[in-house]
Amino acid sequence: MARTLDTPRPATPATGRPAPGRRFRQSAGRQHHAGPLTYVLLALAAAVSLFPLYWNVVAASHTGERVVAAPAPLLPGSRLLDNLTFAWNQVDMGEALINTTIVASLVAVSTVLFSTLAGFAFAKLPFRGRTMLLSLVVATMTIPPQLSVIPLYQIVTDLGWVDQLQSVVLPSLVAAFGVFFMRQFLVEALPVELVEAARMDGAHSLRVIWHVVFPVARPAMAVLGMLVFVQSWNDFFWPFIALTPDGNPTLQVALAGLGAGNHSVDHAIVLTGALISTVPLLLVFAFLGKHIVGGITAGAVKS
Repeated sequence: MARTLDTPRPATPATGRPAPGRRFRQSAGRQHHAGPLTYVLLALAAAVSLFPLYWNVVAASHTGERVVAAPAPLLPGSRLLDNLTFAWNQVDMGEALINTTIVASLVAVSTVLFSTLAGFAFAKLPFRGRTMLLSLVVATMTIPPQLSVIPLYQIVTDLGWVDQLQSVVLPSLVAAFGVFFMRQFLVEALPVELVEAARMDGAHSLRVIWHVVFPVARPAMAVLGMLVFVQSWNDFFWPFIALTPDGNPTLQVALAGLGAGNHSVDHAIVLTGALISTVPLLLVFAFLGKHIVGGITAGAVKS
């Protein structure tokens, strides 16, 4: 007899296997554990990444002759404390450390602030010439910084800022990369409806930025601040031109005067100074790394 449309389909025999869709739903909430090979690869990657820092400590604990001798030392020596004391006293490492902290902090804060404001304007505020202006900002990233050294140094000289920290801070208050980075993040992360809703509630521009833009942009601001702080901390080219090792140096400028004497360079002392300049960055990441990683991953997983 022919089966009509109202006749129910015969039930399929149970096979003991869940349907593909149900099997996917069951495994979606299951926590997957890494295998032994994953831990081995992670351990190798960590060892390769930490080896330069370890060898820096080893080199700082030997004499200069032993560092350049073959084979290179792989175990720590007994001169670490002596080298640290000599490097700290040969140049004013304390003043250089304070200067670098001031410069890197001001540059990071200003770059994050201005880049977030400019990125929000390019991402969500309609105005005439927005695309062309953004293209000009991105185009400045292709200009080598060496081309602006001579006119920038002339400006610094005319203002009397040679060997002053403002000569290093002011040219770095904002970066084209930061503007582009924040713009790209806010284009996807900040719904325009959220901004319009805040304006309909009577919020002015500053309140929209403080209560809407900054909370949404916090993960990208944390990443950009970390990148700019490290870049400013390790910057050498322009600070070496604008500052002097004997006047008002940053750490990288002070390192240029380490280990020199008798027409030779003591590489152990230079590496000891590099170790001193690296420790503050490691401490900052040790205390704030959890917050930085949390900011990077915020919003990455939908609830």
